[in-house]
Amino acid sequence: MEIRVGTAAAAAAAMLFALLLSPAAAAETTCSGIVPMRSRSEVISIEEFGAVGDGRTLNTWSFRKAIYRIQHLRRQGGTLLHVPRGVWLTGNFNLTSHMTLFLARGAVIKATQDTEKWPLAEPLPSYGRGRERPGGRYASFIQGYGLVDVIVTGENGTIDGQGGVWWNMWNQRTLKFTRPHLLEFLHSTYIHISNVILKNSPFWNIHPVYSSNVVIRSVTVLAPHDSPNTDGIDPDSCSNVCIEDCFISTGDDLVAVKSGWDEYGIAYGRPCSDIIIRRVTGSSPFSGIAIGSEASGGVENILVENINIYSTGIGIHIKTNTGRGGFIRNVTISQVYMNRVGKGLRIAGDVGDHPDENFNLNALPKVDGVTIRNVWGVEVQQPGSIEGIKASPFTRICLSNVRLWGVGGRKEMWQCGAVSGTAVGVQPWPCAELTTTSTVFCNG
Repeated sequence: MEIRVGTAAAAAAAMLFALLLSPAAAAETTCSGIVPMRSRSEVISIEEFGAVGDGRTLNTWSFRKAIYRIQHLRRQGGTLLHVPRGVWLTGNFNLTSHMTLFLARGAVIKATQDTEKWPLAEPLPSYGRGRERPGGRYASFIQGYGLVDVIVTGENGTIDGQGGVWWNMWNQRTLKFTRPHLLEFLHSTYIHISNVILKNSPFWNIHPVYSSNVVIRSVTVLAPHDSPNTDGIDPDSCSNVCIEDCFISTGDDLVAVKSGWDEYGIAYGRPCSDIIIRRVTGSSPFSGIAIGSEASGGVENILVENINIYSTGIGIHIKTNTGRGGFIRNVTISQVYMNRVGKGLRIAGDVGDHPDENFNLNALPKVDGVTIRNVWGVEVQQPGSIEGIKASPFTRICLSNVRLWGVGGRKEMWQCGAVSGTAVGVQPWPCAELTTTSTVFCNG
């Protein structure tokens, strides 16, 4: 069946927009209709291309041959590449359009640890350089560029980035370029990722960037809590993205919404918009749900709901900085449950570093229209802080029914500044900057 991209894109966008407008409808619906699971007319096995799943044989050429065959001998309805039980060691490889990468139960696609031969890629234009080192970056382990209609799924098979060697280089300051992501899609649309386990990514785990109509559901993401910068899922300058029913335990933010870095993100100018994040459970020494700090292209129309966070540094973290520019607006976060969290809520205008000395100090971000409601936390060391930028105060910040209890019932104080908005039913009571006199946008 041929996909009619324009028609399908409009339908997907309309569905997501309806869910964003109606939290009640969103609670009763899944996002599978945005990028539905589909069967393929042809099934081939990686073993047909000489791959050996013994955990020792390097299968890079086999994966690349199989995908080359799918790309150039295109079957109507697409092709499923079956990866059976076994440990399939490989270097990085690219996916192609109209394909499904299917990991059977017990299948492990494992990245080689031969970093000396790892290919390089150009820096993302909205970042201007590698995120952690100047210059280019190492190519992602499994990646796609300019693709349409790609599914990564299975029977909870595993994609293992064997990130330890990369983490050691970072910690020892011997890293030459920015580490690779585990799974990345650039300039792609109709991407569906489900029922797989991702573990030990060298850097961020799942990174859709400059893409649209992306569904990530029923995915498990794992990395040690001391692994550096192993974000779980980072939609970056994307539109129409749904993340749901996932478990994430990593060394950095569980989910982080981004849109470029300082002057490069401002110049590229692609927002991250129309994002749904729901029914996510996880733990991290950093943030549960994060927006920013790289949000220079703008972030808008975000719905986050039914989140369970435990043993985490910050529950909800909206972060930006002078020089970022851009905007963060129309964000709704609700039904969040926290346990053993350092800080329940932080909205901050002084977070994040800069790519170089060329950022514009007058590029001030705008944070406006953030509603956080129905949040319950126990063993929260500090309830929260909302500290805007004096030259660009945060506006229309609403807290409604937010109850964050300290260890042993202790009540700590909030910290606030350069912010205006409303607080209703908040315990402990936040700050004088949030009044109780206007609830119009708070109840919207």
